[in-house]
Amino acid sequence: MKKVIFSLALFTVFAIRGFAQTAAPNATPADNPNAGDFTFTEETYDFGKIPKGTPVTHEFNFTNNGKEPIVISNVQASCGCTTPKWPKEPILPGKTSVINVQYNAANPGGFNKSITITSNAKTPSKVLYIKGTVEAQTEQTTPEKQPNMLTTPNNN
Repeated sequence: MKKVIFSLALFTVFAIRGFAQTAAPNATPADNPNAGDFTFTEETYDFGKIPKGTPVTHEFNFTNNGKEPIVISNVQASCGCTTPKWPKEPILPGKTSVINVQYNAANPGGFNKSITITSNAKTPSKVLYIKGTVEAQTEQTTPEKQPNMLTTPNNN
């Protein structure tokens, strides 16, 4: 009896799923001619040489050149050393805004990091890049502290 009930329940689930309404499989914001559209002043920023241990930031400026507001749902950096901040409110058509990216220059050497933007724009996934070289700090040698020797006159 349990097998019959389980089989009937399984069949019902698949039947309901088969008749469920779904969005068109290829429907994307790009299919909407009025969708918002990012135009960035730059998509790659080179910090050049930066000293180790010094966080640096850059603002990626953009304009919504579409006819509908852009809503940014997420901005994800390629590693934990990069922290993006983005507008949470919709960016209206013709308006500008910024995505602020901070890089923590902890390790010496070259870096090339990506920042992926997810939104309802014509291009729903947009990638920005930061790059540069973190210079190792040169160690500054400090004279060792010598004990302060006070001499007292010998009164013999």
